[in-house]
Amino acid sequence: MTRPAIQLYTLRDVDRPFTELLELVADAGFEGVEFAFRVTEEDPGDVVEALNDTELEVAGAHVDIDALEEDFAETVTRYETLTTDDIVVPWLDAEHFASREAVDATVERLEVLDAELGEYGMGFHYHNHDHEYVDLDGTTGFDVFLDETAFGIELDLGLALAAGDDSVQRLHQLGDRSDLVHLKDYDVDAGESVPVGEGDLDLDGISDAVAENDSDWLVYEYPGEDPLETLDDAAETVRDLC
Repeated sequence: MTRPAIQLYTLRDVDRPFTELLELVADAGFEGVEFAFRVTEEDPGDVVEALNDTELEVAGAHVDIDALEEDFAETVTRYETLTTDDIVVPWLDAEHFASREAVDATVERLEVLDAELGEYGMGFHYHNHDHEYVDLDGTTGFDVFLDETAFGIELDLGLALAAGDDSVQRLHQLGDRSDLVHLKDYDVDAGESVPVGEGDLDLDGISDAVAENDSDWLVYEYPGEDPLETLDDAAETVRDLC
């Protein structure tokens, strides 16, 4: 069954203690959190205590690829302590998808991490943006990438839509590779992310797709201003979609 979570990047600029942010997220009605940025500056013991107090679970963690490649053991140990089962590489520059040769090299690089994390019992995922959709002789860098890989894909629905993709169709295509799904609504005409329900995403179609795929987490993100103002409504919307 799919459950509602929030990507904590949403609250990156909220000037409150990290543990208090977890309380706000739980009070809004989310069941899980996906780590990014600020958690690396926190005492892991304090974070785990707050997770236990709020009964929040860890949906995953966005981890910079350099941290994984250069400090693998230390990075894995930290996220194990933070009760994290799923690691997501959140970004690779456009150059990594600019040609078939570049995609091949990217795939090889990520498959190494997938195998290494698998030895620790961790799942591995890649989170897309829109630059992966570069045209490669009638297909896209993203399609080539998907064809050559088997690990998890955390589809960013809004950025897929921004790239001209059919987010719902793509989600169906991913099937059981879509344990984590990023719900970031997007206004195509305005060219910007918006609070969930105010953009062009087909929310009913997404709800059907995550149910069919038996995705683990539907992860809300809103990178805009004043995220606390929309937090309660967003949590209700995500819960209704799960």
